[in-house]
Amino acid sequence: MGLPGRIPAARSLLEEPLIIDAHSHVHDPVESHLAALDDAGVDRAVLFGTRPHPERAVDLVSLRREMGVLDSALAGGENSLDKYRTAWAELHEALAAHPSRFIGFGSIPVDLPAEDIAVLIDREVVGRGLRGIGELTPPAGEAARIEPVLAAAHDHGGLPVVVHGSAPTTGEDLRTLSRLAARYPAVPLVVSQLGGTNWMAAIEMVKDTPSMYVELSTANIIFAVRLAIREIPERTLFGSDAPYGDPVLARTTVERVTPPGEVRDLVLGGNLGQLLGIL
Repeated sequence: MGLPGRIPAARSLLEEPLIIDAHSHVHDPVESHLAALDDAGVDRAVLFGTRPHPERAVDLVSLRREMGVLDSALAGGENSLDKYRTAWAELHEALAAHPSRFIGFGSIPVDLPAEDIAVLIDREVVGRGLRGIGELTPPAGEAARIEPVLAAAHDHGGLPVVVHGSAPTTGEDLRTLSRLAARYPAVPLVVSQLGGTNWMAAIEMVKDTPSMYVELSTANIIFAVRLAIREIPERTLFGSDAPYGDPVLARTTVERVTPPGEVRDLVLGGNLGQLLGIL
């Protein structure tokens, strides 16, 4: 079976390209996530822990409850270590049960002192064999809070760091992320959700900052996806943000704007595979 997050050896050149969903969250039950990946023909998925579980909702009332947890988390709430420990436990259970499908990334609160952040990354990310850090959710206007995370990621050999890119992340937050990425060039910094409504700025900043990547999940403008791939084909990542997005639709979107061939293969898994050292 292997350890949680342990990635099997790279495929031979004669095999089909590896398809990797760069952005997903723990599902309850996990089997629903596996079924969605199977439907999309996705081999592996980066898996983040989560505090909200919208997939548990059965009606509008229960969905509002789960989305309220999400709104609170994005605003800087839901940050007690007890709530993170619950999310960590769910993540590690899924990784242990399905090590061949999931690539574990670990998130931490970003409102702690820098020394505490370093300790958590050492213990809860590196110490548990996870492959990166994320998805981080600093409140609007406070993207600078992730700097201690980048410093710790640098100290551990340049762990990839994934940051929430859609609302409430602002254009100024993206500029802050770009400045921080330039300060820590050995740390790959991934902006999720194509930067939300700030997608043009996100593409420009990633294009100008060699250590930055953009991930495409939940993009709702097809020419935004097309433009990102055209401008930065080697630093654009396919992702679904499941359960908020769907792996089938996310993959179809990429395939709709790219012909079969090298660029499509890079976006659907090659770029991330190279970043994680599995291709």
